[in-house]
Amino acid sequence: MRRGPTRREALAIAAGGALCLTTGGTGRAAAPSGPRHGFSIFGDLKYPADFSHFDWVNPAAPKGGVLATQASVWATNQNPSTFNSLHDLILKGDAAVGLDLTRASLMTRAFDEPDAVYGLIAESLEIRDDGATLVFRLRPQARFSDGTPVAPADVVFSLTTLKAKGHPQLAEPLREMVFVEATGDHEVTVRLSEKRGRGLPAIVATTPIVSEAFWKARDFEASMLAPPLGCGPYRVGRFEAGRFVDYERVADWWGRDLPVAKGRWNFDRIRYDVYRERTAAFEAFKVGETTLREEFVSLAWATQYDFPAIRDGRVKRIELEDRSPSGAQGWFLNTRRAKFSDVRVREALGLAFDFEWSNKNLFFGSYARTPSFFVNSELEATGRPSEAELKLLEPWRGKIPDEVFGEAWRPPTSDGSGRDRRLLKRASELLAAAGWTRRDGRLVDTSGAPFEIEFLESETSFARITGPYVKNLEALGIQARERVVDPSQYEKRIADFDFDVVSRRYSLGATPDESIRRFWHSTFRDQPASDNLAGIADPAVDALLEAMLAAETREAQLTAAHALDRVLRAGRWWVPHWMKANHWIAAWDVYDRPATKPRYDRAIESTWWVDRSRAERLGKGL
Repeated sequence: MRRGPTRREALAIAAGGALCLTTGGTGRAAAPSGPRHGFSIFGDLKYPADFSHFDWVNPAAPKGGVLATQASVWATNQNPSTFNSLHDLILKGDAAVGLDLTRASLMTRAFDEPDAVYGLIAESLEIRDDGATLVFRLRPQARFSDGTPVAPADVVFSLTTLKAKGHPQLAEPLREMVFVEATGDHEVTVRLSEKRGRGLPAIVATTPIVSEAFWKARDFEASMLAPPLGCGPYRVGRFEAGRFVDYERVADWWGRDLPVAKGRWNFDRIRYDVYRERTAAFEAFKVGETTLREEFVSLAWATQYDFPAIRDGRVKRIELEDRSPSGAQGWFLNTRRAKFSDVRVREALGLAFDFEWSNKNLFFGSYARTPSFFVNSELEATGRPSEAELKLLEPWRGKIPDEVFGEAWRPPTSDGSGRDRRLLKRASELLAAAGWTRRDGRLVDTSGAPFEIEFLESETSFARITGPYVKNLEALGIQARERVVDPSQYEKRIADFDFDVVSRRYSLGATPDESIRRFWHSTFRDQPASDNLAGIADPAVDALLEAMLAAETREAQLTAAHALDRVLRAGRWWVPHWMKANHWIAAWDVYDRPATKPRYDRAIESTWWVDRSRAERLGKGL
């Protein structure tokens, strides 16, 4: 299952804005006094100005060795199955995974706090004019990997260019940024509009910074295979388009001794190998061509990790606790297509999926059903609406389903038979009520056109899950099939909304910011490459999204999120999948890691290191 879009460090989805004082209904903030080393939306910062390192790193971790892995997270136009570009900040092309390793941002996330950011390129941030003006003071030592300084002009170029020409995931969140200017030798001032949300300062602060000089001679909107010039801890090394890319650690990286970087970025080389099929990727791992992988297939985790290197201890299985929001994983139904426009049809399609049978027979009981768009987080709605939630929901009574005012909707529990007659009968009734009738065993609409569904996939591993679901749909008279296309075509069809049903997982942050609009807001329904895959355009959803983003306190934000979650669930925009609160990691026994894992990140590439004695013994990771 694709995990994404997620972004390391600067591009973390819903990282949250970061103003220590509360905001009004417009999202405006009372300005903290003077420059600050970091900031957070709600509450105090965990780390003081003189902190030495994050708690979730080993500041004495040795540098060296290699991490050879396969992509687990990606974003923008990055493609884990192939690549033909080293430019991942635009919509065009299929870019290599991991290019974010080559970049830095003005500030960076602390992954043990819900939304806090601390200075990286910028040593401080001052918020003025009731939150309308951001003043970043840049570190004089910040450098690109060719030794040239990161100047205010580079920051101005980066922010303005990405707003105008960047991938929608980068450009849209910056739309309420009015202008950026250099106001000193090491100072940049950013002006925000009156419509700004509370999360915009963090979005600006964590947007990647690129070199103006590098891009002046190039077309920013064109794909390229020239290694980009970055200011991050790694640079692009050897690569072969569509096969692998190496990232080499910048040994004299200007930020290596900063508190936000100490104990991090320990591998001399991080290599991402590219495979079009899971089987080939797994075989490469078994023989040690790659040395670490995250497993997403429960069948594989339960039955396939018994090869010789596992049995003799050369490969270890590791389960990392995942206490971050697990995100919305499911089959998203494209309501831009008329056959999915009726909520009764969407509900019927959900009734045909027997999760209980799948969990027992396909997943070895590894999962729990996903009921919410915010599962595994405080943002998830439970029980009946609170009085505070009802105040937000009551204006929409009669315009949203009545169920929203009762117990939070959960997917139905089947009898586990694989074909629950009760649920399929209810699905048939809903389809009939929506105007679909049976003719010669097929479901047809009023014009006689058959009900057909195509599940779009980029690989075959999902077939064992989709197959039983397809059989239940066929029992309802729906002609369903799975179509597997090559990775480039898959990404283009999703960007163009050229699909019936697609499976996807989005990992959301603990504190929503403006970035979250692109998942459900009506303005993103028809914007190419937006994450509003279902095509949601609902005034109640829009209003509750805005209420959540403008909340003055954490409590108010949670209330709005709960109300939003209830309305989203009632829309039946997807057939929800499943979740687990851990990461399945398999690694050759050459790596060590800090005693503490940050709550909101796997942190493998950024905090693990090679144990040289074990690596020499196994001949891996050197």
